[in-house]
Amino acid sequence: MKRLGVKERIIETASDLFYHNGYNQTGINQIIAEAGVAKASMYQHFRSKEDIAVAYLVGRHTIWMGKLFDFISTERTSKGKIIRCFDYLIDWLGEVDFRGCGWQNIITDLPIDHDKIRIQAINHKNEVRNYIHDILKSETEYTIEQAEQLGDQILILIEGAIILSQIQKNKWPILAAKNASISLLK
Repeated sequence: MKRLGVKERIIETASDLFYHNGYNQTGINQIIAEAGVAKASMYQHFRSKEDIAVAYLVGRHTIWMGKLFDFISTERTSKGKIIRCFDYLIDWLGEVDFRGCGWQNIITDLPIDHDKIRIQAINHKNEVRNYIHDILKSETEYTIEQAEQLGDQILILIEGAIILSQIQKNKWPILAAKNASISLLK
């Protein structure tokens, strides 16, 4: 197996620390030590902890969206794809012991002046929103406006289900949100 380069080791280590320990609770020196890199090497690739967090979120976004797309790809109907999103949440959150959403976690732990991180969280949530809108717009029974309104309601159910499942350490919030979505989609 190929050994990761310095930049990749920093991102991988920081990703794990940010996700499991929190952004504010993770220091540069901890990232450097656990990644096994020199401070000078770290600063060759990243100017700040915030820049490392941005790389973490960009990578996480690509992986998370790819897994979502793959998970729902077997569904043929737009309604089926939306409902399958909730099954993906159950699968994903079960794998991470209901640790929750990396973007929700980091944004709640974020100093006020860290706009680059905030922008990444907004970009991720907007892409999920647009994806849901696009799925519903492909359904002929909805106007564009109806699809967007319904999509926003479903997004709120998804986001609320994620945070509540993290708090409860249980899948019941996702199942409740799934059932609410089924009712909305009738």
